[in-house]
Amino acid sequence: MEQSIILTNEQINNKTKRIAYQLYENNYNEREIIIAGVNGNGFIFASKIARILEEISPLKVVLCEVYIDKKNPLKPVSTSLSDVQYKNKSLVLVDDVLNSGTTLIYSIKHFLEVPLKRFKTAVLINRNHKKYPVKADYKGISLSTSLLEHVNVVLHEGKSFAELN
Repeated sequence: MEQSIILTNEQINNKTKRIAYQLYENNYNEREIIIAGVNGNGFIFASKIARILEEISPLKVVLCEVYIDKKNPLKPVSTSLSDVQYKNKSLVLVDDVLNSGTTLIYSIKHFLEVPLKRFKTAVLINRNHKKYPVKADYKGISLSTSLLEHVNVVLHEGKSFAELN
């Protein structure tokens, strides 16, 4: 199968900045925000967003890693923070690609057991193949693809890209 670059390093950086600015705009009255990234690329993307948010805003940014077994999402989900640390806070759940919605919906379920002040989702790429009623509140790009195509996101400092194959 042929590969085609859908996002370059510069485009990923620009989309990350835009999402960070949108998060600040929608949380300017908060003192603290929790950025919860799904383990793997979701956490790397969340870290990039958190870094920019810290540069552009006075918000206290708390980074959280969400541990989910993507092959078996029914297994218990856990996080690097305790429930008390995000209770009644504004929280953004971040992943790199929203495809079927399985990873996000089971991650969301974990956070619904604790009262939150605000809950939003952010993804770099929204593929529009959802089988669950979950949406991305903040997205880098929306991409209509066939079910047979695969989006591969590589997030390395200075060498990030997303390809479709």
